[in-house]
Amino acid sequence: MADKTNNEENTVVQAIGKSIKSSPRKANVTLSLIRGLRVDKAINNLVFCRKRISNEILKILKSAISNAENNHQLDIDKLIVKEASVGKSMVLKRFRPRARGRAGKILKPFSRIRILVQEKNEDDKKKLNENKKIKVDDGTKN
Repeated sequence: MADKTNNEENTVVQAIGKSIKSSPRKANVTLSLIRGLRVDKAINNLVFCRKRISNEILKILKSAISNAENNHQLDIDKLIVKEASVGKSMVLKRFRPRARGRAGKILKPFSRIRILVQEKNEDDKKKLNENKKIKVDDGTKN
């Protein structure tokens, strides 16, 4: 699924993975590895991540990249991960027999993962660098 949003002439493309078999907390840990990174570095992080959910997140990220390239003609080399978020999906409820005729509840949560990619321009990088310049104090008093 792709979505095009124009914010100051920047195109944002999204891909959504529904009903991913992992809890949102576990998925959020892996998503934090790729937030704000360039797409090639994000793919590299996910390939070498040892968590099982990283394979599913990698599929969703590649889908977002394909949507950006094929549907919106964006340059892959300039793409960054603008946003990577996770939310709740359905929960399977199971019961396990316990002592004295009781039952223990087992919840098996699913996640809904959304990844937004955006093309990063060189002008934006220059503006960020100019804003981040900090005056250095040389230690002398006036």
